[in-house]
Amino acid sequence: MTERAQVEPPHPADSVLDHVGYRLKKAHAALRGAMDQALRAHGLTVPQYACLEVLAARPGLSNAELARATFVTRQSMNVVLRGLQDSGLLTRPDVAETGRARPATLTDEGEGRLRAAQADVYAIEARMIRTVPDGRLAALLDDLDRIAGALNP
Repeated sequence: MTERAQVEPPHPADSVLDHVGYRLKKAHAALRGAMDQALRAHGLTVPQYACLEVLAARPGLSNAELARATFVTRQSMNVVLRGLQDSGLLTRPDVAETGRARPATLTDEGEGRLRAAQADVYAIEARMIRTVPDGRLAALLDDLDRIAGALNP
C-alpha cells in the first residue's frame, strides 16, 4: 500500500464542513431550495426565473449571452428558452436576421409573471440580508466578487 502525503487545508479547519467552499455550497443549496419552492407556485424553475430577470434588464440577448448571464450551458438555455416561449412568456424570431442569434424579449405575460415571482424571490433575499450584521453587506458582496474573480481567470 502506498503512503499518501498529508495535505494541509488552506485555512484552519477541523473537517471539510469548515472549508469555505463547503460553506459556499451549503449557502447556495439553501438559496436554491428556497427559490425552487417559491418559484414552483409561479410555474417557474430557477433557470427560467433567472432568464426572465436578465431579459427584463437586457432585452434582445441571444441564447449564448443568456446562458453566460444565468450560469447554464447553451444547450440548457435553449431548453429554458423553448419552455418560456411555449408558455407565452417570451418571443424570439423564427429565424435569425443575421448569423444564428435569435434575440429574445419578454411578452407582457412574461413581465407579469416575473413581477409576481420577484416578490417571493426578493423576500428570500431579504431574509438572507437580515442575517448580515449592519454595515457588513457591502463587504460581503465585495468578498464574494473577489472569490469569484479568483476562480475565473
